Amino acid sequence: MTQEALDRLVTKAGLPGVGALAQDQDGTWSGTAGVADLDTGRKRVAADHFRAASVIKTFLATVMLQLEAENALSLDDSVERWLPGVIRGNGNDGRRTSVRQVLQQTSGLFNFAEDPTLRQLYAGAGFLEHRYDTFAPEDVLRAALRHRPLFEPGSGWAYSNTNYLVAGMILEEVTGHSYRDEIERRILHPLRLRETFFPNTDPTLPAPHPVAYSTLYVQAPHAAVHDATEYNTTMWAGSADLVSTTGDLEHFLTALLDGQLLPPVQLRAMLRSVRLPEGALFDRYGLGLMGRDLSCGITVWGHDGSLHGSLTHMSGTVGGRNLLAFNINGDWLTRQTAQNYQDVAEAEFCGKKPGTTPPGKYTGRPAFDMARPHY
Repeated sequence: MTQEALDRLVTKAGLPGVGALAQDQDGTWSGTAGVADLDTGRKRVAADHFRAASVIKTFLATVMLQLEAENALSLDDSVERWLPGVIRGNGNDGRRTSVRQVLQQTSGLFNFAEDPTLRQLYAGAGFLEHRYDTFAPEDVLRAALRHRPLFEPGSGWAYSNTNYLVAGMILEEVTGHSYRDEIERRILHPLRLRETFFPNTDPTLPAPHPVAYSTLYVQAPHAAVHDATEYNTTMWAGSADLVSTTGDLEHFLTALLDGQLLPPVQLRAMLRSVRLPEGALFDRYGLGLMGRDLSCGITVWGHDGSLHGSLTHMSGTVGGRNLLAFNINGDWLTRQTAQNYQDVAEAEFCGKKPGTTPPGKYTGRPAFDMARPHY
């Protein structure tokens, strides 16, 4: 069933290619569909590297919860305690915003990805001109704080990359080290995730990797498709600047959901979720974890990631017995093709034949925005 769902991402959704890895009680399975390179016909392979984008949010939230378990911080600390005077202006106030709200996307902080000035730099022709530019986190945060908050902290939910930019800054204040160093020390090295890393200013991907095909978030029928494989991801510090493989993501999520990375109290806190508005590609959000309520009655947990030319999904059941990770080397998703994306999890976890699950209520926003997400 899962292979058929992968095939339909290419044949029905019109995406270039996909590579997937799944694990259950019977063992590990990998599958591919489509191609890594439309010009040469080169196939996707299990070892492909890709930009996992917002999947970093789960890594970062895990480290923050480890710090809470060590009494280095509290989820109920105000952002102001760790970043005094930083979140201020235009109604933004770190004194009234907690670490928990930042991790759960309930802070109300404006998503810097929707700032018109920044959007001109990463979308459309702006991407082609600025793809190698380096951005300072402070400048990206300043762009977000030019806008009023979306709501009072704790009174709503909205996906905002600004939250994880701020979380990374808090982590640095707590530990004295960058979020990259702490994720490497606490997760990547112990789990031997050798293919997962932070590219920083390096715009390239290691081999093997697919060509990343992107419409550059141009919302128009038949928008031109570009090779967006190379670019500098410093704009997305803490929110989307991760490179990985399906194998490493499966290993990480297994360890997380099996309780190897967090004590029971912190794992329960991570899974304690808020319901999302209608129109999202997932149903609930914990602390750096997306939850999907599938048609067979189970909820799977993980995260999605979307960045130029790359759509990534990882999810699994609590206990880590059944896992799925896949990556698509194209970034367009419409109201019509979103169900093909959802059908991969339905096939893997529920055994549902692709195309038989009732359509969801996805609003048809571009992949960049899957829920007012999404990176």
